[in-house]
Amino acid sequence: MKLNHSRIKWLPVAGLGLAVAISTAVVQSQEQPATQGKAAARAHYTVVDLGVVGNPPGTPYLLKNSGLVSGAAATASGKMHAVLWYQGLKFDIGTPGLGGPNNAAFGVNDFGQTVGQAETSVADGEDFCGFNAYGFASSTACVPFLWQGVMTKLPTLGGENGFANQINDRGEIVGIAETFATDPTPGCPVHQFAPVIWANGAIHKLPLAPGDSDGVAAAINEKGDVAGASGICTPFNPNSGLYLEENHAMVWEDGKAIDLGNLGPNGLPGAGNHACAINSKGQAAGHTTSNANTVAFLWSKEKGMQGLGTLAGDLASFAIGMNDNAAVVGQSVNADFSKLRAFLWENGVMTDLNTLVTVNPGKLYLLLGESINSSGEITGLAVDGAGKFHGFLAIPKPAGK
Repeated sequence: MKLNHSRIKWLPVAGLGLAVAISTAVVQSQEQPATQGKAAARAHYTVVDLGVVGNPPGTPYLLKNSGLVSGAAATASGKMHAVLWYQGLKFDIGTPGLGGPNNAAFGVNDFGQTVGQAETSVADGEDFCGFNAYGFASSTACVPFLWQGVMTKLPTLGGENGFANQINDRGEIVGIAETFATDPTPGCPVHQFAPVIWANGAIHKLPLAPGDSDGVAAAINEKGDVAGASGICTPFNPNSGLYLEENHAMVWEDGKAIDLGNLGPNGLPGAGNHACAINSKGQAAGHTTSNANTVAFLWSKEKGMQGLGTLAGDLASFAIGMNDNAAVVGQSVNADFSKLRAFLWENGVMTDLNTLVTVNPGKLYLLLGESINSSGEITGLAVDGAGKFHGFLAIPKPAGK
């Protein structure tokens, strides 16, 4: 989201995490407590340090089967730039950008086409992408981009701002775009915005849940199915990177909206309901309200929404990434947010990823799992002993080693 796209971290500092049926579908919603896994029964991991990424929105966001990772990292000059990592090397693709000081890459496909958000030189007071809120002083417009060796601006819905979250191998891109209209929510600090898909050179608006005014498309699979959220405008949420109260977790199939439902009312303030990832089988993962808490979920057409619970002793959990085997990664947090742990949920078992690490030269503590590929490799955000945020890549060790 940015969740990523929608992507909630609940860090001690502001973090990202990172996204209806027009006739509402009946959802079989059932929350299940997480089964705690024993590390001996799971794969073990070697952690590769991807380097310091700085404060939000710096983090690796998406990991491809090829090992290519898209994300963002702070530069020596104090700017935030879109980057790609491959085989331990980092490539800054944010220079020259689109004329503004900051940018970030949220998605990449197997051809290296990369998408994200980039500030321009056009003065704008909205701080739509939140760079100013995160401490990267800026007052310019922020737009969606496609990078293919050169960064190119994608069209919006008439407004100045937007950003792109993911791109599939067919070149279809999903994200969020402003319209030229004033948002109907009183006091909304930005123009009305909508979830969109860019395909065949054109931008297409995706439908919202009935009664909602704004939304975000967070992820797309190779078939063109989209995951995200629908809601109303709210003040900027530094945990989601959105001006969105996420009222409905959504999947769009062939442009038609499906409301995934929830597991009960309430939930943590500012968390809401958001589908952050979708795999090639059409299964979605994200976070949902659940009887005063917020929990990670896995959704499918066959089983509806199933809560994944939390790690032992924790209050809430957030699913951020998943693969085609329905392995899910994200974060579990305790009641006072003093303990933040990256988790791996697999075959009904949620495990603290830190307990599965056997090789960790940089002694990184893994805070958040952002993305997992078909090989079980995981990327996300970690912290070192000095409190600096790093990107990490966790690689499963061969059985018996």
